[in-house]
Amino acid sequence: MKSAPPVTIVTPSYNQAPFLEQTILSVLEQDYPNLEYFVVDGASTDASLEIIQKYAHRITWWVSEKDNGQADAINKGLRRASGDVIAWINSDDYYLPGAIQMAVQALQENPSASFVYGDVQVVNEKDELINILRYGNWGLKELMSFHIIGQPAVFIRRAALQKAGYLDLSYQFLLDHQLWLRLALHGGMTHVPQLWAGAHYHAGSKNMAQAALFGNEAQRIVQWMEATPEFARLYAQNSRRICAGAERLNAFYLFDAQDYRASLDAYLRSLALHPAAAAQDWYRILFAALSPLGLDQLKKAHLARRKKRLKSFRPPLTRK
Repeated sequence: MKSAPPVTIVTPSYNQAPFLEQTILSVLEQDYPNLEYFVVDGASTDASLEIIQKYAHRITWWVSEKDNGQADAINKGLRRASGDVIAWINSDDYYLPGAIQMAVQALQENPSASFVYGDVQVVNEKDELINILRYGNWGLKELMSFHIIGQPAVFIRRAALQKAGYLDLSYQFLLDHQLWLRLALHGGMTHVPQLWAGAHYHAGSKNMAQAALFGNEAQRIVQWMEATPEFARLYAQNSRRICAGAERLNAFYLFDAQDYRASLDAYLRSLALHPAAAAQDWYRILFAALSPLGLDQLKKAHLARRKKRLKSFRPPLTRK
């Protein structure tokens, strides 16, 4: 690595005490010498404040006060950030060892990139590995078609963030994706095929507790892209693929919410618009179609096979 430019990490948090200490330690134990760390708590009523105070001497700045949601909390930190590289890590996610150093190196090696991103491991509440999310070296066209990047493994160049602007407070579920789209207008994006972060999949996480609402924001983003001049050419060329991607994302989260009928309908709309967009989710389409026949055991068998396959993989886990 050429040098160690200043890096700012922001952790927004609200009532996530079971995971918060692991998140904080995953930042503080990074082997990176020039780190600024903020924790922005939304006046939690659980044990979060005690955990934050335990590490307050190692945290650059923290606050615990009511806010207007996740985007507002993150923006508080982003506006205070002085690092050349900026990221946020939610209080139920965590970094893997060396993630910050690898991200900085990737930005140095790709000076035209607005942001870089790695891969993400998904774990349950017991920190048992249940999935590995591997992405591609995508660009603006793929983002517009709702190729979703795991937010915990994204690191942003501050100069690009200042051009693109901060998070839009009107988004609650796809706030990160809408920002990636704006960032991609001001520079490239680079994928590094390494595991940089972990994400907890638990009952309280938005992608489970409020899964059915993601599709509404996907449609809002479609309308926003269609009306935004900077996206006009690519939107006109790829409108069916983009709309199919939004339907596929809607179907994906409806499936997780176990609304299989609605999920299947969304998948069928995606297939009608652009078959390739939904085809990669063929097993979900099959499960959604068979669920009325009482064959949901197929889904459970598939998940069990995947879990067994992942048992042989031993990713690094940060300690709690």
